[in-house]
Amino acid sequence: MATVLSAQTTDKAVNKVTPRLFETYPTAAALGSANAEQVGELLKAGGLGMYNVKSKNIVKLAAALVQNHAGEVPRSIDALVALPGVGRKTANVVLGVIWGTPDGVVVDTHVLRLAQRLGFTRKNTPEEIEQALCSLFPREDWDPLSHTLIFHGRRVCGAERPACAACGVQTLCPNAFNAEHVGRKAH
Repeated sequence: MATVLSAQTTDKAVNKVTPRLFETYPTAAALGSANAEQVGELLKAGGLGMYNVKSKNIVKLAAALVQNHAGEVPRSIDALVALPGVGRKTANVVLGVIWGTPDGVVVDTHVLRLAQRLGFTRKNTPEEIEQALCSLFPREDWDPLSHTLIFHGRRVCGAERPACAACGVQTLCPNAFNAEHVGRKAH
């Protein structure tokens, strides 16, 4: 649920709202039978944006988990992406974090940016970048690669102000000290 809620928001905001969400709805059955408007109010009070859409998605998701998977999180990419509000990125986060078996590299905004800046690919879409990274790195590295790139993107190689001087991989980076315009969406 937290991964679904993380779309278009920060982990900080999600981490603020999930304790109350899980306290109020401790099981998939409880959330799946909840009133989406009440769930939305809880998300709104926690500071989450898009709370109406997200509340409907997680209530439907919880109901589908109960109906189709006995309230348990599935272990396959196909079963996960069939759930409401779950795409490849979310499914791979769940498969990697919970089961240690991602079906690909999670490509969020940080991974997209760093894959291009580090010269791993010139591709632009998450799907193409995922394929490129999966072909470059062994399967056992996919989950830690995602986490490492995300962490590096948050802490060192920011979108607008990459800290190249403080970067531990600057000597390997083809865009070091000139990375501001690489891997960023056009405005």
